Amino acid sequence: MITTQELVIRLVVAALLGSAVGFERERLDWAAGLRTHMLVCLGSALAIIISAFGFKDILGTPAVALDPSRIAAQVISGIGFLGAGTILFLRQEVIRGLTTAAGLWAVAAIGLAIGSGLYLAGAVTTVIVLIILAGIRPLERRLFKKRSPRQLSIRVRRDKFDMSDLQSSLSEVAVDSFTSLTILPDPSAGEDLIKVRLRADLPPNKASALLGKIRDCRGVREVSLGDTT
Repeated sequence: MITTQELVIRLVVAALLGSAVGFERERLDWAAGLRTHMLVCLGSALAIIISAFGFKDILGTPAVALDPSRIAAQVISGIGFLGAGTILFLRQEVIRGLTTAAGLWAVAAIGLAIGSGLYLAGAVTTVIVLIILAGIRPLERRLFKKRSPRQLSIRVRRDKFDMSDLQSSLSEVAVDSFTSLTILPDPSAGEDLIKVRLRADLPPNKASALLGKIRDCRGVREVSLGDTT
């Protein structure tokens, strides 16, 4: 049977390791932060302790067998429901929170390791997780530059605006399509102007070139580029 001292040590270490991962997520202001990761790691450690030592009183009873892995297996599968809550489908093909969900799953495994007394495995895994979350991010951004979703706001003259001119400007900077397009009246303008807003995946380092080409289109009075929310 596990001693009281060992029980406390395992739970405290699990909470500390969970806080290390949670602090990195909290720093970036993700949905699952410091407290969430601590609770997941602590709860997983307690679950495996209960699974291994919580039923000692009934061992030896006829027709009763103990499988210490049964609760641990439920933790690994059940954490998926919590992880799913951190995933946000912002719009088609744009998903956020997958890394946080995977981090929660890893933290649950760390808690199971510490609860089982595998301190070295849990500590090394925590260090590797932190390297993956914080250390690899700059390298990933440098090696795998992705198109970033941006919103274009254009004010044009109604009688001179030609959609084909806009499409030509987008294609010249490798924007093949846009995800949404909105054309609105501009009642605040003294002239017959309209606002055109569109969202597109813009290649890195192409913003200034795109703005220059759109400004050269017929009837364009004003153009601005911002991040989508």
